[in-house]
Amino acid sequence: MTNPVGRRDFITLVAGAAAGWPLAARAQLPASRTIGFLNSTSPDPSLQRVAAFRRGLNELGYVERRNLAIEFRWAGNQARELPRLAADLVRRQVAVIVATGSTASALAAKRATSTIPIVFEVGRDAAAAGLVENPGAGGNLTGISLNVEMLAQAQLNLLREVIPKASKVAMFVNPENPNPEAQARLEAAAGPLGMQILALNASPGGGFDLPFMRLVQQRADALLVENDSLFLEWRQKIISLAEYHAVPTIYASRAYPAAGGLMSYGASIIEGYHQVGVYVGRILNGDKPSDLPVVRSTKFELVINITTARTLGMNLPQAVLSRANEVIE
Repeated sequence: MTNPVGRRDFITLVAGAAAGWPLAARAQLPASRTIGFLNSTSPDPSLQRVAAFRRGLNELGYVERRNLAIEFRWAGNQARELPRLAADLVRRQVAVIVATGSTASALAAKRATSTIPIVFEVGRDAAAAGLVENPGAGGNLTGISLNVEMLAQAQLNLLREVIPKASKVAMFVNPENPNPEAQARLEAAAGPLGMQILALNASPGGGFDLPFMRLVQQRADALLVENDSLFLEWRQKIISLAEYHAVPTIYASRAYPAAGGLMSYGASIIEGYHQVGVYVGRILNGDKPSDLPVVRSTKFELVINITTARTLGMNLPQAVLSRANEVIE
């Protein structure tokens, strides 16, 4: 958990910097505010996402350490820490709470306050997760949902194209952040394709070797790793085991093929964090969360690591390669 700028340091920093600013520039800047950033993971794997979040804030006139302070709270994939961290941000009376990294972060923030605006980023349907009553009105909550109904269908269709005879697909499930809606959609999409879904609990506590041993024993033809911050943080371990066991794997984020995974198809998480920054800026400028509808991400990308495909002995169809947004050598 980090707190880059304390309150006293922040006031001193702004006061010192303001002395050198032109009067006109100072007049155009919004008043200094403090927001809270609650995340279920840890700082290092989130650097690009936080940068995108800051970019969104900048577009609305908010620059950290100039007219904005951010109180960062990282749970380090310890979900039990989230309620305490959320309560701490509420005690500090931050102007907005940003809840990212998992649905658990957003739920912890929601339970901690019904008055402070909350902007979330989640990988599932916000209404189904219990965050809002409907996508258009969330009380003091709004944000970005990276989940869409057709994602499971698209991912399985891609697996069918690259592995035509695939009949059993394993799916990793984070036992601390289960997503039953995603599993149900995957199973519903698998039926018409003649596929069977094998759901396996996977976590560092239980060891990732065990679920890989199970999927090999069950003769799974492929593996699907959904959008979950825990899997993202442990992506190098998962990718290494997938390569060791020669299991073709499709992921939900570009970060995996960039690190050596086979392929990914999913919403742009970076763009999701950027939109969160924009929403926070709008709220700081006077908009109410209830006036900002929950946004479903519409930007999806297919990324393929062709080197990994060759390592696995796979000759990917040209039709799939031609649709890729990025092919990594």
